[in-house]
Amino acid sequence: MSDPFAADDPEALERERRRAQRESERRGREERRSLGNRVAGAVEGASAKGREAVEQGRERVAARREPPPEPARAPEPVARPPAAPEPAPPPPPPRRPLPSAASPGSSRPTRDGGGSAIWFRRLLALGALAILAVGAVALIAKSRGEDPPPVPKGPATLKTISVTIPEGYTRAEMAGVAKDAGLTGSYEKASESAPKGFDLAATGAPADATLEGFLFPATYELEKGAPASDLVDKQLTEGFEANFDGVDMSAAKKKNLTTYDVVTIASMIEREVQVPKERPLVAAVIYNRLDDGEPLGIDATLRYEVGFDKPLTESQLESDSPYNTRINTGLPPTPIGNPGLDALEAAARPANVDYKYYVIKPGTCNEHTFTADYDEFLAAQAEYQAALEAEGGSPTEC
Repeated sequence: MSDPFAADDPEALERERRRAQRESERRGREERRSLGNRVAGAVEGASAKGREAVEQGRERVAARREPPPEPARAPEPVARPPAAPEPAPPPPPPRRPLPSAASPGSSRPTRDGGGSAIWFRRLLALGALAILAVGAVALIAKSRGEDPPPVPKGPATLKTISVTIPEGYTRAEMAGVAKDAGLTGSYEKASESAPKGFDLAATGAPADATLEGFLFPATYELEKGAPASDLVDKQLTEGFEANFDGVDMSAAKKKNLTTYDVVTIASMIEREVQVPKERPLVAAVIYNRLDDGEPLGIDATLRYEVGFDKPLTESQLESDSPYNTRINTGLPPTPIGNPGLDALEAAARPANVDYKYYVIKPGTCNEHTFTADYDEFLAAQAEYQAALEAEGGSPTEC
């Protein structure tokens, strides 16, 4: 079976770049929405307190301005016969009335007027506090939004970097990415065994297994100069565990396949397929050949052992290496790379077809011809070989 693997996968890189961009925009929207809610809450709280204070002040002022109840009048005396008139005393001099709160000419402050002034000053103070609170929240929101943050007066902010791991990369290839990103320490050593908190044995992996297959490809934010082990931790937790939790394993479990088996199948799909719609079809070919006890015949497994950048020799294709799936039945002993979510989902839930063979279709961009018939497979393989010789290289058009 031919191997359509190409060393670079621009489609995967572009897909990952878009995913990282969407995630960044989503986080920005959530953060701005949260800040807007806090600002609105602060304004509403201040307005409510202001309205309550105004109402209380009005009630007190109105209560003090109500006229006092008139005193009860004494009953008029019973009329008696008039007595002898006595000389009337001279009338007293008229008394000047005291100014009241309603006297238009009064300039002296009354008790009610003083209360109103006090409440007015309290309202002014409360309004000033509300304005200060809203201003403080707005300043925080501005500093966290699209505008540049203010220059810190305390310790310098941490500098971060983005590290992008393409789908299908091996541990060795990821080590090169980590080194180019300036991470410290050995990435291969950090990914040699599972750290505390990640139960590799629970996946069905052998006791001597490395983390190959579980180092989820994605874009990760790290502190500049961070140890390579930080990247490994993020790949296991933020990457693999967070994504694999949503993978439907029901079909795989019916075939008695473990998580480790599914990861291994996904790693082969990642190397064999470049057309997304073909992932479930290649998964079906692997399932069907496993069921029939036939060798998988996927050369990418042997390339994992000898190197993806070298052509396979006849002696290597005839070797008894456990990674030689032309001779040995079953899955290779380990994953041959680190698959992304699409490959994992296809490996856990293959298409419901009876295909057992696939060959690159000449004149296409790495599309395959799928068949369940061995004679059709031989004919497709002969067509591919003839196109390969005619072109003097790959007969694909990408």
